[in-house]
Amino acid sequence: MGGSGYYSKHKKFYVAVDCIIFGFDQDGLKLLLIKRNFQPMKGQWSLMGGFLQEDESLDDAAARVLYQLTGLREVYLEQLYTYGEVHRDPGERVISVSYYALIRTEDYNSELGKQHGARWFLLDKKPALIFDHDIMVDKALRRLRRKTKSQPIGFELLPEKFTIPMLQRLYEGIHGKKFDKRNFRKKLFQLNILKKLEEKEKNGSRKGAWLYKFDRKKYNKLVEAGMHFSI
Repeated sequence: MGGSGYYSKHKKFYVAVDCIIFGFDQDGLKLLLIKRNFQPMKGQWSLMGGFLQEDESLDDAAARVLYQLTGLREVYLEQLYTYGEVHRDPGERVISVSYYALIRTEDYNSELGKQHGARWFLLDKKPALIFDHDIMVDKALRRLRRKTKSQPIGFELLPEKFTIPMLQRLYEGIHGKKFDKRNFRKKLFQLNILKKLEEKEKNGSRKGAWLYKFDRKKYNKLVEAGMHFSI
């Protein structure tokens, strides 16, 4: 990208992207964090981030940062908010654009994570984070709660095959409250967007729970016909 000199009189600032990465397993809703390996705040827990490069868009930068830590592409990734407090970073003037991602923990490349000192934390047991990263996480969780009430993005956190109890635990983890089992199932099946499989969960119990898949094609057709997703 050539320099024309039009803005040479103006001071330059850094632009960064920070990724809030959510995952889910049998223990609950989790957040992927890294141990920062450079100053300032070296050795403290942090979101995964990086500086915007000259030849990439913000979305491309966020996708790059996410891939560097997880080895994943083509996952749910949404721009969240821009943070521009003058003294938010004690090192330099840095404007940060936050993104949140939803990934399946079983697809995450743990070897890449080890290179960055990454670790999964239950959301309610995460350590204090550097700079304004705690604020970013709180805002991402609020956005996730709103979105999961009106869009089926929660399925991005589940394995391809899942049980209804697993889906309910996910929604309870996101919203921080318990749902009535019967009402949850009733609302869910009324949506008619799940495909029941001829398989049961192999968890050692004799009975087991039926496995389901999210039927995305059916969901898209229902939306086109005017269906409104709501749980």
